[in-house]
Amino acid sequence: MLIEGYDVEVFTPPCEPGGERFAARARLTAPIDEALPYLNATLRGAVYLREAKALIWKKGGHNIAFHDYEIATSNVEDRDGAEKELKGLIDLVNRTWEHRADITPDYEKHQRPTPMAVYKLLPQTNCQQCGEGTCFTFALKLTASQRRLAECPQLMAAGLAPNLAVLQEMIPDFPAIG
Repeated sequence: MLIEGYDVEVFTPPCEPGGERFAARARLTAPIDEALPYLNATLRGAVYLREAKALIWKKGGHNIAFHDYEIATSNVEDRDGAEKELKGLIDLVNRTWEHRADITPDYEKHQRPTPMAVYKLLPQTNCQQCGEGTCFTFALKLTASQRRLAECPQLMAAGLAPNLAVLQEMIPDFPAIG
């Protein structure tokens, strides 16, 4: 087990005093920088910053950062949810570390796709079947992990299979928040 000890702090970000969302961080008693390339290899959409010993990732609308001695999450609905999110992230790091012999570490920095790059692969019909007003709005929410590719009925049509295949490589398909 890589992470055995840590302290948790849950707070309202200073830029949102009185806000309804919370952030949390776990201060670790041991470094996790050696686990970051393994997380980079397994977490779709993660951005690994080797020089900074950091990995950032979006999961279901939450911004997550793994640092040498800290794991942080933001945009969580309540204090209990923030603590639960951190516990899950710590478990994820420990599971990944325990299975590292089966994972090829990835030291490359990968970029998230831009909303415009995603939009260009969408049907661009603004049909609103996904629940959004425009395909560009849908693209914005896809890149923020707030929507799923499967929520675009036209994209699931056989004629757009090549675009869907490209998008599946570009975008992690986590459950939408909501």
